[in-house]
Order: sequence, then C-alpha cells, then structure tokens
Amino acid sequence: MGEHNQGGQNETTVTEFILLGFPGSLNFKMFIFSLFLIMYILSVAGNLSIIILVVTTSRLHTPMYFFLCSLSFVEIWYTTNVVPKALAIFLGRSRSISFSGCILQMYFAFSFGITQHFLLTVMAYDRYLAICYPLHYSTIMDIKLACKLVVGCWICGFLSMSILAYLISRLSFCGPNVINHFFCNIDSWIVLSCSDTRDIEILVFALSIIVILCTFAIILLSYMYIISTILHIPSAKGQQKAFSTCLSHLAIVIILYGSTIFLYVKPSKQTSLEMTKIVNILNAIVTPFLNPFIYTLRNKEVKEALRNALHWR
Repeated sequence: MGEHNQGGQNETTVTEFILLGFPGSLNFKMFIFSLFLIMYILSVAGNLSIIILVVTTSRLHTPMYFFLCSLSFVEIWYTTNVVPKALAIFLGRSRSISFSGCILQMYFAFSFGITQHFLLTVMAYDRYLAICYPLHYSTIMDIKLACKLVVGCWICGFLSMSILAYLISRLSFCGPNVINHFFCNIDSWIVLSCSDTRDIEILVFALSIIVILCTFAIILLSYMYIISTILHIPSAKGQQKAFSTCLSHLAIVIILYGSTIFLYVKPSKQTSLEMTKIVNILNAIVTPFLNPFIYTLRNKEVKEALRNALHWR
C-alpha cells in the first residue's frame, strides 16, 4: 500500500495485487498445474515446430504459410505472457504482482489477442484470393504484401490497446487487492477499482465490437464466397482439396471467436468471474495448443514436409 496526496486529500492506493488462480484442494491445484504445464509445453513445441518447418522447407515459402508462421509466433508469446505466472500461482508461489506488472501483463495479453484476430482475418482474405481468384492470386498476393499485412496486424494490435492501458493505469485501487483470476484480466481487475470504470467498460465494449465482430464479419463474408466458389468446382477431388486448406483455419476461428465474443462483447463487466476464468483457458491455453495440431493434421503439404523432415533426421 502507498499514500499520495491528490487535490489536498490523502488517498491510500494498492500497489500490489494477489492473483487468486483456482481455489480448491491441493490435489485439484496440482491437477490444474499439470494440465497447464503439459498443454503449455506442447503448445510452445508445436508452434515452434511449425515455424521451423516453414522456415526450413522452401516449398512452404508462400504467403499462406508465412501467415501461419506469424500466427504460431503470436500464439507462443500470447501463452507465454500468461501461463508461466499462472503455474507459479497454482503452486502457491509468487501469487503477488505489482501494479505495473499487472498493466504490462494485461497490455501484452490483449495486444497479442487483437493481433491474433487481425492475422486470422488476413488469412481468410488470403484463402479468399487463392480460391476465388486463383489465376490472379500470385500477382495480387506475394511475400512483400504478406509482410506488410503482418506488420500492419502487429501495429494495429498493439496500438489498439495503448489508450485502454493508459486509462487503466490512471485508476485508483484503495480497497481489496485480490484478483479473482489466474492473470490480470480486465474484468477481474477493474472490479477492484474505487474509481468510476464506466468509461473503460464502454471503451472495452467498443474495442470488442470493432476488433472481434468486424473481423468475424470479414471472415464470415470471405468464407461465404469461398464455399460458394468451392461448390462450383466440377470435380469432387478439387472440392476436397479446396476445403482441406480452409477447414483448419475455420476450426481455429470458431474456437477463438466463440470464447472472445462470450468474454468481451458485452456492455458490462458483470459476468460471472468464475465463468470468465474457465472461458479464458480456451484463449490462453487451448487455442495455442490446438493451432499446430489442427494445421498439421488437416494440411497435406505440412504433413508431407514434417514426414520429410523426420525421415531426413
């Protein structure tokens, strides 16, 4: 706790927070710890494998795999920002986090999350061009444009969160300091503030509408055109090949957007914090964990490259 004078008034402020994690018996905490640890290791290893595979296989040096590589890179950082601290909390160690530490963790978690949404949108646009305009695809989409789009996704992702992080840094915390979550999530954190948080809630809602619903609408529209085009392909084999390149992307989109729409597209923070924690596991652990497996299992080129790499070893 610290004290500062503001407009002639002494105000006690909280400078450190306690992350609650998942309360329960020791056995339950060890189960959660083991689950998070295994999924985190597999997630990082799987996404890292995709990056190495794409970088070392010249046949995969195309915009589609460059986007996949970028998504894997974001997934590694996103889960690394949240999980190691959560593991320490589950063990009953290092449950405290400073005010600035909380701001940074929240800022990076949401910046990586927003970047992830923009990347999935760019990937949908790439598939739309490849399937709906196959003859013009190589002239429209090249590595140079792919690089610009990825850099744009990162810049937009990190700039989008800057104003929100600044506003949260201005909040006063003068009461309880226990955050009912396994990381510094906006909802679980701002309920502790003794300041008026309505402006922040409105901004979170507006940002969620713009980022989540707008990108989701673009992805849906892209896939409506893609499915319409695929259904007009005369051969069944051609249809199957076109669908196989899209299904993996769609699976990730459904899981990610299902959880983020539930968590953030709402006008108030008054959702059950226990439910928020459970759904956040999908974002922080499950999606990064599934990403490499879905893409490798559904994609013939990646599977072949993986087989060749293992055979060469």
